[in-house]
Amino acid sequence: MLLRQYSPVIVIFAEIRKDMITSTTLSQRVQDALASAIFPENPANMYDPIRYILTLKGKQIRPVLVLMGAELFGIQNIEHAIPASLAIEYFHNFSLIHDDIMDKAPLRRGRQTVHEKWNDNVAILSGDGLLVKAYEQLARCPKAHLSELLTTFNKVATEVCEGQQLDMDFESLASVTDEQYIHMITLKTSVLLGGALKLGAIIADAPVAQQQLIYDFGVYVGVAFQLQDDILDVYGDPETFGKQVGGDIMSNKKTFLLIKLLENANDEDVRSIQHLIASDMQQVPNKVQLMKDLYAKYNIKALANEKKAQFTSLAFDTLAKIDVSEDRKQQLYHLAGELLNRIR
Repeated sequence: MLLRQYSPVIVIFAEIRKDMITSTTLSQRVQDALASAIFPENPANMYDPIRYILTLKGKQIRPVLVLMGAELFGIQNIEHAIPASLAIEYFHNFSLIHDDIMDKAPLRRGRQTVHEKWNDNVAILSGDGLLVKAYEQLARCPKAHLSELLTTFNKVATEVCEGQQLDMDFESLASVTDEQYIHMITLKTSVLLGGALKLGAIIADAPVAQQQLIYDFGVYVGVAFQLQDDILDVYGDPETFGKQVGGDIMSNKKTFLLIKLLENANDEDVRSIQHLIASDMQQVPNKVQLMKDLYAKYNIKALANEKKAQFTSLAFDTLAKIDVSEDRKQQLYHLAGELLNRIR
C-alpha cells in the first residue's frame, strides 16, 4: 500500500492558532508542576533518587501530551488535567528506573542511571515509590472521570509491563519477526503516548470514538518514535543522544535493525552476526563498528526509515480523522513532526 508522505517542513512549521495555549506554555506548566512537587526528606535513599530522575533533562513529552489531548477537545480549565499529567510522568519515570536496572544501562538522559548512582535495591524501591505517587495524582483528578481515567491508566500500565517482559523474553529467542517486534514496542513504548493523550481527552469530555482516535494517533507516533530511537542508537551523536550510542548492539538487543539484518543477510554474514552476538566488547572491541558495517552492506538503515515512515503516515492519517477543526490539531502536527524528525 502506498502511504501518504508528509513534509517535515509543513508539519513542523504549521501555523498555530493565536488563541490556543501553545505547547511551549503547556511544557512550562508541566515543569512548574514538577518543580512544585514536594517529596519527604526521609528516608533520603528513597526520595533523593525520585527527585534526581525527575530533574534530569528531558522533554516531558508524555505529560505534555495529556495537556495537549485536553486542549485539543476544548477543556475550559487546563489545571484540571495537571494531576493526570503528573501521574503519567511519574509512571514513566518509574518504568525507566526499573528498565535501566534490567538493561544494566549506565546512562539516562546523559547522566548516571539511578541504579548506577545508588544501587539496584535503592532504584527498585524509589521506582516503586514513584508508582504510588502516580496513583496519588490520579486520585486528584476530576471525580466525574475517575473511573474512566483509572481504567485507561491501569490498562496502559499493564501493557507497558507486558512489553518490557516481551523485550526480555526476546533475549532468549533464537529469532524474532518484525511483526513481533512492532507488537512489543507498541506495548512497551507506544501505548503510554496514546494513553497520555486519551487521559486528556477523557478529562475534556471528548466522545468515546474521538478518544480512541487520539489514542491510536499516539500509538502510531510512539511506534515511529521507537523506530527512530533504534536508528539513533546506532547512528546518533553521542554528545547529544543522551544514551550510550551502540548500546543496543553491545547488549545484543533484538531491535528492528538487527531483525531485518538477520532476515536479509546471506548465510556467511548470518554466521558473522551470530559470532558478534555471542561475543562481548572485550572479545571483539570493534563489535559496534563491525555490526554497523553489516547494516550498511544490507541497507538496513533505509529499511528502518521506511518502516518509520509508514507509521508516521498512519499517525497523521488518524489525526486527520479527529472531528475537531484543523487549527486545533496544529500543535499535535508540530510536536509529532519534531519527535519524528529527530537527528540526534
